Amino acid sequence: MGVGAGAGFAPPLVTYIMLHQGWRSSFWVCAAIGWAAALVWYAAARDKPEQHPRVSAGELEKIRAGLTLREGEAGGSSAKAIVPWARILGSKEVWILTFSYFCYCYVAWIFFSWFFIYLARVRGLNLKASAFYAMLPFLAMATCCTLGGLTSDWLTRHAGKRLGRCGVAIFGIMLAGVFLAFGSSAQSARVASVVLAGGAGALYLAQSSFWAVTADIGGKFSGSVSGFMNMGGMSGGAVTATLTPAIASWYGWKASFLFAAILCTAGSLAWLFVNPDRKLVTS
Repeated sequence: MGVGAGAGFAPPLVTYIMLHQGWRSSFWVCAAIGWAAALVWYAAARDKPEQHPRVSAGELEKIRAGLTLREGEAGGSSAKAIVPWARILGSKEVWILTFSYFCYCYVAWIFFSWFFIYLARVRGLNLKASAFYAMLPFLAMATCCTLGGLTSDWLTRHAGKRLGRCGVAIFGIMLAGVFLAFGSSAQSARVASVVLAGGAGALYLAQSSFWAVTADIGGKFSGSVSGFMNMGGMSGGAVTATLTPAIASWYGWKASFLFAAILCTAGSLAWLFVNPDRKLVTS
């Protein structure tokens, strides 16, 4: 949710600073925000709850009661266990999740990298209007990311992980493809902005499923599994940086969004082959 909220407030903030103080000042303001975030993290974050002075005994007991790994698995000598890379790289689930996250992040990074430019140069909105409508996808991400997590947890408790994890991901990513296809075809710039923003929100309904399943199947090595999956996602973001404008220059921006919709379909259907109950390592 934080990613969507931060990215949502960035366009109007940066635009305001650029208009009144120049573009260099916007970088200084972003640098100051980064330092503030680092100081908050330094003051608030600890490796373990019991190391934090503001965690009470009752809260610590509640945290320990909710742990999914036993104390011996989560820390101690097991923390030095060798990561079973052969098993991770041989897992069908890991590769499917990595592929799906590649498709997912390819689409997501269109909004992070190109949406503002698309509104200004292709749809003809002025700087202020572009800044306003560029907020919408990220606010939709923030809202739907939280909604998707709540829905996934509720369905998992009542119907199992297959529906709670995989079902939510299939629905969200597929719905995002539908929004992208229709939004790119809209004649009105403002209608297109709103519909495409809906696509960003629908995409982020699936965000929690990726990270939940890597924890489900990875166990005490979930950090390595999620890191490998995230590598695939960031590869998708890197491809977006060059392929999206290339397709737009060859065939038009509508084709760029339709290609993204195709990737949504592929990334959604990949979840049909994920088994969230198949753990990489069993105790």
